Amino acid sequence: MNGKNLASGIGRPVQRKEDFKLLTGCGRYTTDVAVPRQTHAAFVRSPHAHARIHSINTRNAEALQGVLLVLTAAELVADGLSEIPCYAGVSGLVDLSLNNSDGTANLVTPLPILASDRTRFVGDPIAAVIAETYTVALEAAELIEVIWEPLEHITTTQKASKPGAVRVWDHIPDNVCVDGRFGVEESCQNAFDRAHHTVSLRTPVQRVTGVMLETRAALADYDTKTGRITVYCGGDNSVRLKQDIASAMGLGEESLRVIAGDVGGNYGTRNWTHPEYVIVAHAAKKLNRAVRWQAQRSEAFLSDYHGRDNYTEAELALDAEGNFIALRAEITTNNGAHTVAFVPLLKTTELLPSVYRFPTATTRGRAVTTNTSPTTPYRSAGRPEAMFVMERLIDIAARKCGFDSLELRRRNLIRTDEMPYETALGLQYDSGNFLDAMDRALALGAWDTFPARKSEAETRGKLRGIGFANYIEITSGFPFERAEIHVHPGGTLDVVIGTTSSGQGHETTFAQCVAEWLGVPFRTVKILTGDTDVVSAGGGSHSARSMRMAGIVMGRASEQIIANGRAIAAHVFEAPLVDVGFVDGNFVIRGTDRSIGIFEVARIAETDEGIADHLKGPLQAASDELMKNPGFPYGAQVCEIEIDPETGTLEIMAYAAVDDVGHAVNPMILHGQTHGGMAQGAGQALLEHVCYDPADGQLITGSLLDYALPRADVFPSFVTDIMETPSPTNPLGIRGGGEGGTTPALAVVINAIVDALAAFGVLHVEMPATPERIWRLIQAGKANP
Repeated sequence: MNGKNLASGIGRPVQRKEDFKLLTGCGRYTTDVAVPRQTHAAFVRSPHAHARIHSINTRNAEALQGVLLVLTAAELVADGLSEIPCYAGVSGLVDLSLNNSDGTANLVTPLPILASDRTRFVGDPIAAVIAETYTVALEAAELIEVIWEPLEHITTTQKASKPGAVRVWDHIPDNVCVDGRFGVEESCQNAFDRAHHTVSLRTPVQRVTGVMLETRAALADYDTKTGRITVYCGGDNSVRLKQDIASAMGLGEESLRVIAGDVGGNYGTRNWTHPEYVIVAHAAKKLNRAVRWQAQRSEAFLSDYHGRDNYTEAELALDAEGNFIALRAEITTNNGAHTVAFVPLLKTTELLPSVYRFPTATTRGRAVTTNTSPTTPYRSAGRPEAMFVMERLIDIAARKCGFDSLELRRRNLIRTDEMPYETALGLQYDSGNFLDAMDRALALGAWDTFPARKSEAETRGKLRGIGFANYIEITSGFPFERAEIHVHPGGTLDVVIGTTSSGQGHETTFAQCVAEWLGVPFRTVKILTGDTDVVSAGGGSHSARSMRMAGIVMGRASEQIIANGRAIAAHVFEAPLVDVGFVDGNFVIRGTDRSIGIFEVARIAETDEGIADHLKGPLQAASDELMKNPGFPYGAQVCEIEIDPETGTLEIMAYAAVDDVGHAVNPMILHGQTHGGMAQGAGQALLEHVCYDPADGQLITGSLLDYALPRADVFPSFVTDIMETPSPTNPLGIRGGGEGGTTPALAVVINAIVDALAAFGVLHVEMPATPERIWRLIQAGKANP
């Protein structure tokens, strides 16, 4: 590497290119885009969890001055629109499907744009108003008269499949969409029969929501000259959004252009096509006017896709020495009113054994529909749920059966000499040093000196606890990615890639890779994403896939650039191709001082008529790959907390994490992602909970007054470290690093709380571990010493 790249190549903590524009207010989010004559959309949403629509009267709304268009499902059908494509039943699109054990197909629901005959959750859209101003649109929406017939409803995950439960969709008996199994039940039962110890856990993982800084928004503009609709909408995958909108509208994909600029938060909730996006595109074409919509915060709580929400019954079997001999679990996930994705269920079900050695295991996974907002993959979908159950089971086993919790983990960790390791549920871990990650985290979290801190806290009347958790996750997601590299004679280089950043630092990390491979200055590399007139294909940004998969296709495109450049340089030098090398951005004749730079080669490619025809024109290359080998990031965390027994209030005193990402392209960015993930996971463990009233199905947590979020002042300075054990499944050795902070966080925080409350006989604490919940456990322990 030459001097100009030494400070900005792979592995360096390069400051992010993106930050200056974002921190100085120069970002361009969806709502920053303005076009002439734009109008505004507002939606009428169901006030009932489940209701039949007898009639919708829009006359008064249509008569209001300033109203341009009112749409209901009937108008959409008349205009030829259909449903939004559903990917939940498509095997291999996002991940392999969890199939029904009886061989039948998974059951999926329609994804209607506007509800027609029945609404199935509070917030389900039934009508849209387009007006000159947003105020008028809201006023008109209030004038729409609907005759409702409220129906019975179900909102609770555990009760959705019980006999007699309300059926959300007529074609889904017992509300069960998927019922699949992993593992061999006979061998697992035999192991439980001979077990010396067994412990069990029945626990929910509560529903949460993304609460992005920038609420969901879309702006659509119709060009009568070209017949094209341009949709501005931030998300992870503009290509798929274009395809979905075109499909719902019955248009050819060439009729649409989708542009995603800067994105103010995602966590998976923006990764899907929502009804509002189709409505603004259709209305813009129908009116020949631009149409804008942005969710108000309360509207976002109602209509955003939520995350998590599952219920697990799990059992762990051990022999007399503490060896794990079997694991079994039944996991039920709540898909809400529509089956957008089954990914969280699959991840939880297949990854439950974590980093531990099990001779046999079985898991049963079921997905149910309820009268709640749909759930989708939310940061590290399914993995935090699996780690929470596994790490809680281990701590419970240690407490009830008399084992040391750390030694119990060490005894059962998969060893490096067992790699590659096939789990009892069929996953193939390619590599890893789980014991090293565990030991590093314990050292980082000062585990050995905790007793002294606990004693000191007791002198102040406080309860101090410490928790530990190992984790592993699987990064797969959409298996296809494409990259294009264009080298310009003027000294710049464009990289076109099908993933859109929502804060991960792609403009920096992707540029670091290409700058090093092609030997060009870091600042000359520009990353182009999000615009479907530029990006023709791609898999989006989710499941910690971006750097791993983008690294593969960018690397192969770079190799082709070098190969083409060598051929052009051989022509210029009149030398054999074998004598031409590539060093630090220059094509050289080996053994001589003759060289030519990559940008000069690009100029020659466009101007020299003497080179071979296949080399003429812009110096560029593309690579698209179908990659189904997942990555397996892993690591460990230590959390230390302090509780005031008089009030149940809790303070996180110290928090440490170690993550093996395989290869750290930019350690600074990875540390930042870990910090955010730790805060997000701890927030769910302590505060966050989307609550529906089971009596009437109303959303109780409909604003930031009701939904508690973690803030910076509740956390100490995080202590994080990065391990780098390269993965053999991709050339860069990358495992993934965007979700490690979140994955063990639920478990490690709750383990610490349970440790602090051990003297009161507490074996488990449900999430969120609010001060009230902790206080009640303390009072119960005092009453029953």
